[in-house]
Amino acid sequence: MHTLLIVDPQNDFCDRRGTLFVPGAAEDMLRLASFVRAARRALAEIVITLDSHPSVAIERPTFWARGDGGPVAPFTQITHAQVVAGEYVPIDASLRPQVLAYLQALESQGRYKLMVWPVHCVIGAWGHNIHGAVLEAVGEWEFQVQRGAFKVLKGQNPLTEQYSAVRAEVPSPDDPSTQTNHELIDKCRPKSGLLLVAGEAASHCVAATLEHLLEHFSAEEIRRVVLLEDCMSPVSGFESHARACSERALAQGVRSLTSTQALAEISAN
Repeated sequence: MHTLLIVDPQNDFCDRRGTLFVPGAAEDMLRLASFVRAARRALAEIVITLDSHPSVAIERPTFWARGDGGPVAPFTQITHAQVVAGEYVPIDASLRPQVLAYLQALESQGRYKLMVWPVHCVIGAWGHNIHGAVLEAVGEWEFQVQRGAFKVLKGQNPLTEQYSAVRAEVPSPDDPSTQTNHELIDKCRPKSGLLLVAGEAASHCVAATLEHLLEHFSAEEIRRVVLLEDCMSPVSGFESHARACSERALAQGVRSLTSTQALAEISAN
């Protein structure tokens, strides 16, 4: 029996009306829904992560102003040096010391610089909801097994980014929700079967979650991880990020299959 990890299958990413629509995601979700229906008797566990934000947070234009008081546009990158220079300021000026400390810690890791994204996946809003086709297919699986999918909310702390469902980019020592989620790791750990990975976006939340999971898996467990390559897409302009993540994972022993290929494999076993 196998585990399916679905990263952030939400309307804001997967529906063309979403505020941060990922090109290709709508089709990804239809393929994923078909896969869930066809494979559901072979799935012991379905794990779903959900990007879950307040409307004002450090990676949103609602948090920032330019030094001249003007608004900050989505897809603006903000660095520690720019905030020191006064090019960008938090609207709540009292947060400036905390923001500077955060940016310094973030940039020292060498993984990301702060990106201002459109407001998306606000808890309670339509964009936070699971894409309808996937929700329906998962619901059928839940009826079959008589229990719910395991759902993980991430990104609720407004002062740290959290692409990965495993932990925030800069964990907060006083907020357990930003620290390593060992229950999620254990749920995803491929013991005798496969961990099948799908979701959005391949360049960011899938990439970061996968990278952090692999840090906690043995070499044998890593070889049981399969990327459903036709059930994920990158944010436009970040295609190289997705390719780099995939190449690193494949070098470690992860496999990449289409949903059709994966279904044939698990159906034969």
